[in-house]
Amino acid sequence: MRVRRTIPQRARTLIGAWCFADHYGPVEVPATSGMDLPPHPHTGLQTVSWLFSGTIEHRDSLGTHSIVRAGELNLMTGGHGIAHSEVSTPDTRILHGVQLWVALPDADRDAGRDFQHHVPEPVRIDGAELRVFLGSLGGETSPVRTFTPLLGAQIDLEPHATVTLSVDPVFEHGLLVDAGDVSLDGTAVPPAELGYLAPGAGTLTLANRSDGPARAVLLGGPPFEEEIVMWWNFVVRDHEEILRAREDWENASDRFGTVEGYDGSRLPAPPVPDVVITPRRNPPRRTDRAAEEPAGTTAGDAANTTGNTTDDTARDTSETADPAVGDPVVRRVDAERLYEIVLDGVRVGLTAFRDRGGERIFHHTEVSKDVSGRGLASRLAEQALTDTRAAGRRIVPVCPYIARFIERHPEFSDAADPVTPELLRWLRSELGAPDRD
Repeated sequence: MRVRRTIPQRARTLIGAWCFADHYGPVEVPATSGMDLPPHPHTGLQTVSWLFSGTIEHRDSLGTHSIVRAGELNLMTGGHGIAHSEVSTPDTRILHGVQLWVALPDADRDAGRDFQHHVPEPVRIDGAELRVFLGSLGGETSPVRTFTPLLGAQIDLEPHATVTLSVDPVFEHGLLVDAGDVSLDGTAVPPAELGYLAPGAGTLTLANRSDGPARAVLLGGPPFEEEIVMWWNFVVRDHEEILRAREDWENASDRFGTVEGYDGSRLPAPPVPDVVITPRRNPPRRTDRAAEEPAGTTAGDAANTTGNTTDDTARDTSETADPAVGDPVVRRVDAERLYEIVLDGVRVGLTAFRDRGGERIFHHTEVSKDVSGRGLASRLAEQALTDTRAAGRRIVPVCPYIARFIERHPEFSDAADPVTPELLRWLRSELGAPDRD
């Protein structure tokens, strides 16, 4: 199945405690063989399964055997550790839905195993139908227990309908559009993308501008202030916890338990990268209520970062940093395959890369407009290239900004390799972007 990941990504890591949102389908099961996820572990999170169509059989190490149907919530808690399997049922013809994760706060991230099932009643409001599976919206409150305040709701809009909903002003919100021409507070959010609203106002307005029905999932919660480390199916706080969780799963310890009834072997853990996996962070907090540009899917993002013919330039090209900026820090974030520049604890720029053999291929650089003209892009590029050369890797400047930086700083030219058509084809494949001449 094609899966479109809207969080986490470069633009945003969390919305409230929502730390993961995958959107998949619609796919014809007979043509694709459907979903078959063998038993696999989770720790430090709650999983939310929500379908638009199809049926999935769920089994977990708590002993739960449940059927996930369209419009019904399955919420599983795997604090200290749980394992589960998910398999589409034989009678499923179209599979379509979202898979969501919620990060547990530090005080509760070792919580015991739990499973909750809930069928929300549809609520009609001004040309819209709401199914509130977590939190409160439109006068409806879900009874499902969570460890932080959350909002999760499917919203179906009639053609040309506009609805204004009362929301908690403390919450930030994300709108994942499944179908239709939808706007969030006046900003268009294309299908399979995620629009974002910062905290601050007590209402939000959704409009369907198309002649057909529209559907979206609204997520919300107060900003999650804790930093998290995510790898594979684990949400933890540091690299060492990842190593322990992986070892416990591979050694079949009692931590994750056993899933009974699945016909097949459990899923082995992938190897841990030979780097320290660092925390994920959100961008600077917005103070206004305007909708941000929609956060694109992984595939859409990749299609715009392959470099040599796109406008992939950093907006900051000056050479001298303003002393008033403070002390910016550049560091490599291997889990996201990028170097970031951080100012006062906030990421304000990045240069992304992919490694192939002994090459480090830089394909995208950006710096926030709020700090442009202060030399931060130059500092970021210099330290990223210095680190790459010190590691014994060759520099491949697909990103136009990095290429121009090397032209201005010939001391890096002896470590740089040319961009070839074969390399670009590999990079586009690696990023999931369409190939082109």
